[in-house]
This record gives sequence, C-alpha cells and structure tokens, in this order.
Amino acid sequence: MTLRHLTILTGASRGMGLAMAQQLLTQGHDLVCISRKTSEVLAAQAISAGRACEQWPQDLARAETAAARLQTWLQAQDAGRLTSVTLINNAGLIPRIAPVDDIPADQLVEAMRVDLEAPMLLAGAFLRATAGWKVPRKVLNISSGLGRRAMAAQAAYCAAKAGMDHFTRCVALEQEALPNGARVCSLAPGVIDTDMQVQLRSADPRRFPDMGNFVGMKDKGMLASPSDAAARVLAFLQRPDFGSNPVADVRDA
Repeated sequence: MTLRHLTILTGASRGMGLAMAQQLLTQGHDLVCISRKTSEVLAAQAISAGRACEQWPQDLARAETAAARLQTWLQAQDAGRLTSVTLINNAGLIPRIAPVDDIPADQLVEAMRVDLEAPMLLAGAFLRATAGWKVPRKVLNISSGLGRRAMAAQAAYCAAKAGMDHFTRCVALEQEALPNGARVCSLAPGVIDTDMQVQLRSADPRRFPDMGNFVGMKDKGMLASPSDAAARVLAFLQRPDFGSNPVADVRDA
C-alpha cells in the first residue's frame, strides 16, 4: 500500500500560496486547494507529477461552507493510507489602506472573515475530522509581523493577525492535552513581493504614514520572492521542533 502526504492549503491560486502548492506537489504531496479561483498551471503540474490535486473555488468570506465541506471530505478519507495530514491557512487580504473610520463596514467585515474567521473555522473542521487519526497532524497559520506590531491605517489586518496568533496559542494548549494532538503554529513568513505589497506601496502616503518604508524595502531588494518565501515556510513546517513555539517567525533560529 502506497502511503501519501495530504496537505490542505488556502489561497493557493497565486503568490506564495501557489508557490507552496507547486513545491508540495514536487515533494510528493496530494493537495486540496481552497481559493477564490482555480489554477490551470497547478492542475497541469499535478497531472504531470501524478499527484491528486482538488481545487475548490470558494470565497473565504463565507468560510462556513468551506469548513463544512472540508470536514465531510476528510471524514470520508482512509487515514490508514496517509503518512501525514496538514492544514495551511494561507489566504488573506487587506481592506482599503486608511484609518479605520474611513474604511467601509463591508470591507472591514470581509477582511476579518477571510483573515481570522476562515482560519478558525477551517482549523476547527480539520481537527474534528482528524481527531481519531493516528498519523501526524499539523496546522500552520500564516501570520504576519503586523500581528505583533501596530501600524496606522492597518487596523483590520493587524487585529486579524494578532487574533490568529492568540487563537493558535489557545489551540496549542488544547492539543497538548490530547494523546495525538496536532502540532500548531502561527508563522510570520517575512516580507514577500506579492500583490499585497503592491497595494501597500500604492497607498496614499497622507493616509498611510508607513508607505515609504514599503517602497524602500522594494527599492533595496529586501523582499523575498514568493518561491523563496514558500521554500522557507515549508522548511519551517518540516522542522522537528515545529509547534514547540505556537507563535513564530520564519527567521527564528
């Protein structure tokens, strides 16, 4: 019987998420990818690699649908054919870059749902569905340095990532008490050259005092490529001490 690694990944259609998905396929993982859009590139690579790759188009602002589907899908899997199972909550967004009193309520709601509610619901569904499995289980939540540092005009994103960090600490305590508890970590991946960085550099400096810092990092070549960032995150995921610190930075020694 051939054993397989299974990874569930959100935000896999572009940026670091797509790079992680591609690298996981190369490493022999089967994937379930949950994103707004599917990726033809990823589908073709999975066929070429002979790996299973399900892509579920899903707006994670309505994550209860994705969480219910994930729980049902996992409960139908044969855990005896797996050697590991991992959930990576990677999807995220930032609303208008402005003081909180100048951001429409619907944008704040959407950001909090995608950046915090969705990881919480998906982690809960994952842990419930796999509670009796004997294989190693991991939950990796992609956080940000802004979850640990306040920044003007970034209240929603900072709050969501801070919430993700503390949520992960709580789940880590819960899982430590179980015989085969999952190992969980909220990981800051460093500064990456993605569409989100473009959004930050394009903001109105009168409303976003830190805009110049983001421009400077780009000009000085300080941004990691999505591929390099993905490789570092996946290497961190494989560290033997993964989860020993539930809130970490990819640059941690």
